[in-house]
Amino acid sequence: MNKKNSNKRFDSVSRRHFLQTAGAALVLPLILPGCATGSARRPRTSNRITLGVIGWGMQGPNNTKNFLAQQDCQVVAACDLDKNRLASAVNTINEHYENKDCAAYHDYRELLAREDIDAVMIAVPDHWHELVATEAARRKKDIYGEKPLAKTIAEQQAIVRAVQQNKIIWQTGSWQRSVANFHKGAEIVRNGLIGKVTHVEVGLPKGFGDFSHSKAVTGLLQKLGQKDKEFLGTVLPGSPEWEKAVSKHPPELDFETWIGPSKMEPYIQARVHGNWRWNYNTGGGQLLDWVGHHVDIAHWGLGFDTSGPSEIEGHGEFPNPKALWNTCTKYRIELKYPEGITMTIAGGHDDIKSGTKWIGTDGWVWVNRSSESDDKKTKEERVGFDCSNPAWKTGKDLAEEFRKVKLYESKNHSRNFLDCVKSRQPTITPVETAHHSAIPGHLGLIAMLTGRKIQWDNATETILGDGEASKLLSREYRAPWRMA
Repeated sequence: MNKKNSNKRFDSVSRRHFLQTAGAALVLPLILPGCATGSARRPRTSNRITLGVIGWGMQGPNNTKNFLAQQDCQVVAACDLDKNRLASAVNTINEHYENKDCAAYHDYRELLAREDIDAVMIAVPDHWHELVATEAARRKKDIYGEKPLAKTIAEQQAIVRAVQQNKIIWQTGSWQRSVANFHKGAEIVRNGLIGKVTHVEVGLPKGFGDFSHSKAVTGLLQKLGQKDKEFLGTVLPGSPEWEKAVSKHPPELDFETWIGPSKMEPYIQARVHGNWRWNYNTGGGQLLDWVGHHVDIAHWGLGFDTSGPSEIEGHGEFPNPKALWNTCTKYRIELKYPEGITMTIAGGHDDIKSGTKWIGTDGWVWVNRSSESDDKKTKEERVGFDCSNPAWKTGKDLAEEFRKVKLYESKNHSRNFLDCVKSRQPTITPVETAHHSAIPGHLGLIAMLTGRKIQWDNATETILGDGEASKLLSREYRAPWRMA
């Protein structure tokens, strides 16, 4: 459907097409104990942690530079399917150490086979998360992995099992937990200062972004005579615009492997590096890209790191499922949680402010990323913190007199990971937390795609009474790839 008609959910034909191609097997029940990882492994005998990096796109370089800054971490290897990006990774690492010791890998399995590597940083597209993470866990590598945990709930379950069974230390790139204003907001809620929580608002971005850093999107729009990137949500196979968008993949990119377990599609530069997020074959749109941040913080404040919703209903605006970019552009998801708490997750709705807002019987607190350089925003918006009681605003951290409950504290996300690799204690965002933080986004998307209210059993991690919706908990893998 075009943008003018996008205020409707998928029509019956489009919805049926998605349901037929998106998933297959039902998910087996899985009961997950909290914080079960890492405790039984032996303490490290060396103080230096050797690290390999897998993926050099948007998150990979920043994550790696954070580890390069740590004196007790040595980055020794890099892997990417794009030769140019791999060269950039190796050069960055070698320049930092002033040597040429960093090894380059095309196949992540070869990097993971090295016994001298203790841990890995994984920053690959969503459709590759499960394969790389489960292999890393099987190889006994501790893992710093990006959010959302995986492309589907079934894949997330596979990662959780692999991490737990192999007693791996896992840190999720949900770095907001290591930032003061988010920690303070969550502690206010956990200490009961706003009374009993009744509702939570989670505001996420809408529409599409452009994360390519290669002018792929602007170049394509110029070729099509367009200015608005939302136009790419109207470009369909067989159209003149589609024919202009499709090209031969560049020789430096192994596109066959890059598509990996997902359905093979024509190469379109504007939906590969970074912009794979806007194609459901490889990503999850704004909803799944951000759920591991603001919903993660919402759960932290509620104490729901190993809990989840029981009922989910959603309404969204979608492009045609065959469009060049086809992820949901505007959405509103209503969820019911234990203890009578409700949550709204929304993108593109003016009544829901960006960030996380907990509302209780005695007050409220709101947190978001700071924008200190934006003079047009209020003081509260610039620091990413506001609340109903002025007494809570003093200082970066919550005043000691209020802190009967003290949450896990981390000042540096990568440092926290390295410390836990040594201590074998859980990180601030372990794998179980990442799993439960993303579940509301996955279920919200399923509710929107099916057009039905979803009943979720958190104990067995199954959708109740809806076989068609249950199929979307998983997806088919393209041969020869197989889910762990």
